[in-house]
Amino acid sequence: MVNARPRAATASYLIDTLPQVLPPIFEQAQHTTANHRKNLVALRKVQETCATITEKTSKGTKLVGEKAFNTLFVDMVNRVLAVKKGVSVADRVVKFVAQYVSYVTEQDAKEGVEEDTASTRFVGKLLKHLLSGMEAKDKNVRFRVTLMIVSMINGLGEIDDDMYVVLRRSLLDRARDKETAVRVQAALGLAKLQSGEDEDDLEEGEVSLSEVLLDMLRYDPAAEVRRAALYNLPRTPATLPHILARTRDVDPILRRTVYHGSLSAAALPDARILSIAQREQVVRNGLGDREGSVRKAAAGMLGGWVDQAEGDLIQFLSRFDVMTSEVAEEALLSVFVSRPEVLDLVELDEEYWASLTPEKAFLARVYGEHLRAANDDTRFEESMPVVTALAFRTQDEYNKLVGAAAEEESGDVDERAFIVGELLKLAVHLDYADETGRRKMFQLTREMISQANLPEALVPRCLDVLTKISDGERDLIRVIVDVITELREGDGDEEPMGSQASVLGTPAPRKAMTPRTDLDDPEAKIKAALIDLRCLLICISLLERVNSPLQDNSVFHGLLPDLIIPAVRNKEEPALRDQGLVCLGLCCMIDSKMAANSFGLFIQQLSAADDELKIKVVHIVFDLLMVQDINDLVSKTMSVDKVVELVRHTLSQDEPHVQAAACEGVAKLMLAGMISDESVLQSLVLLYFSPETADNQALRQCLTYFLPVYCYSSPDNQRRMLNIFIETFDLLAQLAEEMEGEQDMLPLAQMGLMMVDWLDPHKVVERDGVTADLGVQLDLAIEVLKTILTESSKDIRKALVSFLSKLNLPEPDETEEWRVRSAALLITSIRSKCPLTDAASKNALNKFDGVLLKKYPAELEGFNEDLWRSEEREEVRELYGFIDDVWVSDSLPLVRAESLARNETAMLAVRPGLRDDGTPEDLVKRSRTDRTTRQS
Repeated sequence: MVNARPRAATASYLIDTLPQVLPPIFEQAQHTTANHRKNLVALRKVQETCATITEKTSKGTKLVGEKAFNTLFVDMVNRVLAVKKGVSVADRVVKFVAQYVSYVTEQDAKEGVEEDTASTRFVGKLLKHLLSGMEAKDKNVRFRVTLMIVSMINGLGEIDDDMYVVLRRSLLDRARDKETAVRVQAALGLAKLQSGEDEDDLEEGEVSLSEVLLDMLRYDPAAEVRRAALYNLPRTPATLPHILARTRDVDPILRRTVYHGSLSAAALPDARILSIAQREQVVRNGLGDREGSVRKAAAGMLGGWVDQAEGDLIQFLSRFDVMTSEVAEEALLSVFVSRPEVLDLVELDEEYWASLTPEKAFLARVYGEHLRAANDDTRFEESMPVVTALAFRTQDEYNKLVGAAAEEESGDVDERAFIVGELLKLAVHLDYADETGRRKMFQLTREMISQANLPEALVPRCLDVLTKISDGERDLIRVIVDVITELREGDGDEEPMGSQASVLGTPAPRKAMTPRTDLDDPEAKIKAALIDLRCLLICISLLERVNSPLQDNSVFHGLLPDLIIPAVRNKEEPALRDQGLVCLGLCCMIDSKMAANSFGLFIQQLSAADDELKIKVVHIVFDLLMVQDINDLVSKTMSVDKVVELVRHTLSQDEPHVQAAACEGVAKLMLAGMISDESVLQSLVLLYFSPETADNQALRQCLTYFLPVYCYSSPDNQRRMLNIFIETFDLLAQLAEEMEGEQDMLPLAQMGLMMVDWLDPHKVVERDGVTADLGVQLDLAIEVLKTILTESSKDIRKALVSFLSKLNLPEPDETEEWRVRSAALLITSIRSKCPLTDAASKNALNKFDGVLLKKYPAELEGFNEDLWRSEEREEVRELYGFIDDVWVSDSLPLVRAESLARNETAMLAVRPGLRDDGTPEDLVKRSRTDRTTRQS
């Protein structure tokens, strides 16, 4: 039944009744949403009543009622548009207007009216009016207009093409608005429009709405806008990579939203939609996030993956490539923690062990390690096999590995090697009280490591088991030396892996010791080199697991002249030389005498080695500096005072990976207090800010952690940073001038503010015996003021004076009077000798002066500069001498020029291709003479 139309009203209704009816409806709607439905019906009746009032003219029927209603309605809306964001009464009115637009559209649809109606004309007029306010100067109007239009979009029904084009263009313009709140609403509106957009209908060169949303997700500086774009982006193969990239967003709420929303089980019913690389990426980023809420959300996502696999952990692990995955173990451990009930679902019965796959072996190993870490010994004993059973199982899998190698099935070899490796890892956690099982496992692992064709990845695993079983390091070294001797002396009788007696289930007999093959034969030389490579790998794995000095293990001494030293001297086989150097470095770690004798060799390799080996050499050098006594270590190579030059040389390497390794080593030495030279600290700061290292993320990440930790760990370290502050800032200013326009170069003021923050005494870690130096930033203020006095560049002076407002000045009882007066004297000198020209700098200086007067009234009361000149304190006399020496000319001030000359050489640390230290050989030569340091 069609509702009856209201009876026609008279024109007096528009004058007497309408102004009295419409405002109260909006008045009620703004207080609560509970009455919105009632007011929608009432407002609809008012509109229908007004629609019946028309006027006959010579040109036709004039819709005076509609016009009066629409005009008054728009007037009511206008009263809301200037209200700022966050006012709830205005938000309710906006919601009410959007609901009314949707309501009248629905009523027309129910009545089956398709032609032009009062409702469609009303909606069109309101929308045109709002669109005209999208370019308003008032940010509140732009926000309210955009909010209202976006709220209305779903209820607009069909709109003509011209109106759609205007609406689309207006929202695209608001997507670039300078106000964050407006861009958020624009993103929501574009998301609503994109569902009806057909990209085939776009004109050439026209950007699709989905691309606009993607750009907002990737590039918008406001986290709220990126979140709005993320919430409304569909998950398609084209958008998923960009959504996954947000797992590294700077906003923790957005990162959490990706896991809670876009990657949840509800939004992503099957994780296998993602590639294995993408799954690895999201798990690694989520579980490794610094925010606990993000890690929890990532764990919840993994729990959803377990539910998708119906609780089957093997199926869950199939979502990763466990053989190469770096995060599968973390993912599984996360599930064990967040879903402890899944531990009860793990059943390691005989059938499970009889048909091992990489996923099964991986699950058993991680499950066993988790139980050990949780001290759940009861469940571990119930679920894990005894030593003897595991030894036989490992031997069976090893025999399968041998068989696969004989048939040259590379894929099967990798799988079997992985399974054997997982079983060996598990064997480390077993109880070897059973002597039978212990002997069986010892016999098996010794036999495996004796095979020259054993996959390299299994060598360290066998060493781990032998370390667990052996009766101390002396016994372990003896066993390994026997194995190496057997390999090297028996290499002439080498047999294929598939013919070993272990395939039959019994250990292979020891080979007879025979002389080494005639090395004049090229094939024999290659074969011998491969055997030596394997022996060096075994040596490296052994030395990584022992700590006792070589003097206590005379059985190892024979390997040095017979295997390790010849490998180091080998010039024909680079791989053999590289492994020999690593092995020698590990020997030096536990033998101080050998370290002193070999240190010069490692320094020589810093220049002679290729980049890949140079990384290992850098690690060796810094490890030796950390472990051995530095005086003894360098005694036969250079003087102790040349160690700093050596360290700075390593930092000036061209190869990024080598430079990053050196940076990490220097950071460790400085944090340990073993190096305290300020020039090294300055080099690290310059490397951190230099655009030359922008792509060296390993170096940047290391220094991002090191520099604040170094400064906050000790007041002495903050003093060192203070001592280099001005010189370093000068160098950064030069660098910024040279690199002008370089995107990777931070603004000069931003770099300085970071250094100021490192000098905040309130951030120093409190611990026993350490008291923060609260006066460090007042001293920094004095240094900054002295530089402002001598600086000629307006930009640098402007940056320096901006630091003054960021300083935490000490309380009057925490500093000395002469320091406060020195700062006040410098401010006066700046105003008289070299005044600041721009208003912002003047205001900053005046503000700092006011802070001093307010904070130190007693110290500055009656302060007379001329009388204070007679102060006998040495620092005061030096300060007056400094001020008197300042003279201004067309060139740089005298003091400033001298400072730049002193610092010129430090720039070499951040300029590619230049060296300030020479080669390591130069360091050794110069350390034996009394020559002074080279000048630039």
